[in-house]
Amino acid sequence: MQSVSEDPYVKLLLDAMKHSGCAVNKERHFSCEDCNGNVSGGFDASVSQIVLCQNNICNQAHMNRVVTHELIHAFDHCRAHVDWFTNVRHLACSEVRAANLSGDCSLLNEIFRLHFGLKQHHQTCVRDRAIRSILAVRNISREVAQKAVDEVFESCFNDHEPFGRIPHNKTYARYAHRDFQNRDRYYSNI
Repeated sequence: MQSVSEDPYVKLLLDAMKHSGCAVNKERHFSCEDCNGNVSGGFDASVSQIVLCQNNICNQAHMNRVVTHELIHAFDHCRAHVDWFTNVRHLACSEVRAANLSGDCSLLNEIFRLHFGLKQHHQTCVRDRAIRSILAVRNISREVAQKAVDEVFESCFNDHEPFGRIPHNKTYARYAHRDFQNRDRYYSNI
């Protein structure tokens, strides 16, 4: 799995999960499957496994984004007591974080989708993608999904762990990974 060894987003998330006591084993925690519809991947909290939809992932960059998005859910599952199945606000928060931090809403991706604007565009993209992700996994109305996203948006959009910032591109992700690796060194000198 090329993503795991080379992508700076993935490297940081794997290190953060290990640091949080949730080490990831590629053979155990990743599954490649054919999926229905146009879903690219998912996080199955009941077995702590990331599913990659091999029939819907078109290239390495797409796979990197999917793995990153799903690892953010796995990280949230590891560090917080997420009630994935009955609390739509918990799901909404993790979807906001994943859309915000994974590169889903990068300017380049949005231009490829022919979606772009100047004012508050990143926030709008994060909201829209979080709502779409919730609707893909829950049988609820768009209004209920939107209400859940609205209720958690401010705090979850501003939760940048483990990156410490929104990594708008791989360079920022590399900086975030370096900072994460040096985090303990800094605090041990205080």
